[in-house]
Amino acid sequence: MLDWLIAIREARGLSQKAVSAAVGVSQPTYWEYEHGQSTPSVPVAKKIASVLGFDWTLFYEDKPA
Repeated sequence: MLDWLIAIREARGLSQKAVSAAVGVSQPTYWEYEHGQSTPSVPVAKKIASVLGFDWTLFYEDKPA
């Protein structure tokens, strides 16, 4: 689970539905991103980061072992 992504979204008072609509993906797809079941493409990662205000490369940082 990407706790940092959930925390950023919640801190901005946005629902998964609101973010997914702003980005142009379905809410279930966005849920998969937040829960680490899928990684967004670079263009989608950039859109999410733009909506939520963070560096899009966070999606691709090495995960702890």
